[in-house]
Amino acid sequence: MNWVWTNFGLIWELTLDHVVLSAPPIIAGLILSLPFGWLANRFRLSRGILLGIAGLLYAIPSLPFLVAVPTLLGTKILNPVNLVVALTVYAVALMVRTTADGFASVEPDVTKSATAIGYSRWWRFWSVELPLAGPVLLAGLRVVSVSTVSLVTIGSIVGVNTLGYFFLNGLQRNFPTEIVVGIVATVLVALVFDAVLVLAGRVLMPWTAVERAPRRGAASIMGSS
Repeated sequence: MNWVWTNFGLIWELTLDHVVLSAPPIIAGLILSLPFGWLANRFRLSRGILLGIAGLLYAIPSLPFLVAVPTLLGTKILNPVNLVVALTVYAVALMVRTTADGFASVEPDVTKSATAIGYSRWWRFWSVELPLAGPVLLAGLRVVSVSTVSLVTIGSIVGVNTLGYFFLNGLQRNFPTEIVVGIVATVLVALVFDAVLVLAGRVLMPWTAVERAPRRGAASIMGSS
């Protein structure tokens, strides 16, 4: 514990760096996956192609990909943008299938009714399809969040400041305390991100809480009977 208190400033600094590098890929992954997920759900041929490409992208080993990104972007190896871009690719690869499944969960009768009362395709997407697909999207985004927070640690291998620094330094010094601190801090960041997403989901999709309440009430009635 003495080491933790002595190095708390470094722990806090790297935690903030970790958070800053984790957030953009998660947000960008959601935004970029929406059109691909919509196309995958809308057209059967495009679904197979897009989901196949997403699977291949996610199968790329993270470290070689991270090393290759600077060559593709023309940036320096230590530029944090390389890590953000690489993790965004992985986030999109994960989210495309979830986004397609989310749009597929919207009942066709609902979209037909929206069209019948005069909704344009664009307005129907934003006001009907996207909100109804929200719970599925949120579930997928929570998985992406945990995956991204975990993968950010790899950035330390190429010199980007993250909590992965404690893994590398702890291994080199044969100092388990430092490794444990890195693991615990990474898990805490992942938990905080997950809590923020859950809270955002409740704020942006209040109808999901209304749907859960009757189910709990029915379950309690059945239990008492």
